Amino acid sequence: MKERDPSLRLDDAPAGPRDVRIAVVDEDSAHPLVDTTEDDWLTTIPHLLFREVTVVALLVIGYAVVSYLWDAPLLDIANPSLTPNPAKAPWYFLGLQELLHYYPPFISGVIIPGLAVVSLIIIPYFDINVVRAPFLSGAHYIRHVAVVAVLAGGACLAFLFTSEAGPVWPLIGTTCALTLAIASPLMLGRRRGLGRWLASRSLPFWIFTWFVVSWIVLTIIGVYFRGPGWRFVSPWGAGSHG
Repeated sequence: MKERDPSLRLDDAPAGPRDVRIAVVDEDSAHPLVDTTEDDWLTTIPHLLFREVTVVALLVIGYAVVSYLWDAPLLDIANPSLTPNPAKAPWYFLGLQELLHYYPPFISGVIIPGLAVVSLIIIPYFDINVVRAPFLSGAHYIRHVAVVAVLAGGACLAFLFTSEAGPVWPLIGTTCALTLAIASPLMLGRRRGLGRWLASRSLPFWIFTWFVVSWIVLTIIGVYFRGPGWRFVSPWGAGSHG
């Protein structure tokens, strides 16, 4: 450790509260000399790498089993003289095609997917810490829930009146369901169980969940509930894709 410069006087320091952080580092290992006996330390190689390889292997095995047991939902070879009714995109694009039923192409194909991509890019930069801060917590929990409810209500009104094809019930239902999930700790309690888990979720968690659940709902409706003329049908009727 270096000796203090005698020309520096503590009396010359500015008055007022100050935060002082001192880090003592071992010159040989360049590791901080702190007590880490209570923390679990894992290295990237081989611990993290082994877990990632295991997950990838399980996913590949799962895909192989599913592809062996069930055929892909593909139609016959395209016939230029015969257009199917309805003409559906591949299942992974049916969520976007479902949005095109409600809004013009610029909104469904550019604005909404663009907002989703931008949100997914920004989400990792929220609260960059090992432990994420809960989105709704503390003494103002009820006030925060009320703000969320107002914002969700405004979004539902937008989905209700801005579509030329009628209310966008998939997005309205998803927004209402997540709002109820956010507010449910008021009834379940915030100290234990499911209520505690929901109350401790962060803002990026709720944003990401809204996008994922909305896309899943739109895809399921496009696959199973859209029949001839893009009418709403039962899943066991003409709505199933393929």
